[in-house]
Amino acid sequence: MPTHHLQHRLPAEWEPQSAILLCWPHENSDWKDNLAPAEAVYLKIAKHICLHEELIIVCYNQLHQIHIKKILEQNDVALQSVHFGIAPSNDTWIRDYGPISVTSSTTTGDGARLLNFEFDAWGGKYPSDKDNLVTNTLYESGIFEDTSITNIDDLVLEGGGIESDGMGTLLTTDSCLFGGSRNKNLGRMHIETQLTELFGLQRILSLKHGYVAGDDTDGHIDTLARFCNEHTIAYTACNDEQDEHYQALKAMENELKEFTTLDGQPYKLLALPIPEPIYNKQGDRLPATYANFLIINDAVLVPVYGDTKTDQMALEVLSGCFPDREIISIDCTPLIQQFGSLHCITMQLSSMLKN
Repeated sequence: MPTHHLQHRLPAEWEPQSAILLCWPHENSDWKDNLAPAEAVYLKIAKHICLHEELIIVCYNQLHQIHIKKILEQNDVALQSVHFGIAPSNDTWIRDYGPISVTSSTTTGDGARLLNFEFDAWGGKYPSDKDNLVTNTLYESGIFEDTSITNIDDLVLEGGGIESDGMGTLLTTDSCLFGGSRNKNLGRMHIETQLTELFGLQRILSLKHGYVAGDDTDGHIDTLARFCNEHTIAYTACNDEQDEHYQALKAMENELKEFTTLDGQPYKLLALPIPEPIYNKQGDRLPATYANFLIINDAVLVPVYGDTKTDQMALEVLSGCFPDREIISIDCTPLIQQFGSLHCITMQLSSMLKN
């Protein structure tokens, strides 16, 4: 790639972070009927994050903030690490509508910058008018301090749909990034060119296969395959030929075997088991995967679902991926009832925070 005076880079998730964003569940969202179980999961996640880094909690309004602060105080969460921001939301999947941090290197030094893409709730599946305003509302409140923000108004993109190795490789899926439901008027080449410029990419690796039952994101990469370091990918695997996932995930596994690192070596591939089927009250299979883990400073938060056998297998695999980080399991059974999990409700920031 040509060298410019301004170079952008999309950091890997394992790089140093200044904060994690959480949008707390509220009664104006789909959590309304299961608010207490959902809040219990958010509380556990918040408590662990605050032991490692700063946490920004997005509240629906002032009353919501008072409610959340009371919960945190009652459960001995380190409030000195918590920053509250107020922004109404349709729902709480902030991975997909929150800001994406990039670093920009210039002749005067390095700096973090926030990119705010358009969000349309995965191709117009749900209301998203409030969600799409959250990042700018937070920015205008000053919570991101002096970090600059760029609004990308002509491209729909969700954080759960992309993975970065921090070295210029973007991992994604055809069905999500290039599927017709989001950017109907943009061709593949246009999207690739735009992302290459915004993220300073050298290449885009896009999976044509991969599927998780119940997924309403059209194949977010963070349910399927994740970089653990620049040489290693952990991925959702299925070895049961009777399982509905078998063919799609085996085809994805074969694709991953064909991918190589920037220096031409095959990736080290680590298979994560798919959890035993979990269904909702309507009988729909829910999109539970262990690939939806979150890397934070010095730790990895791993979703588990109450299946002792596969939960333990996944924790062992990820312990091997991250030998220098604490592996923390979080029961995300309440989250999966709304078709998402741990990574989906969080977003990491490389930017500086206002105290």
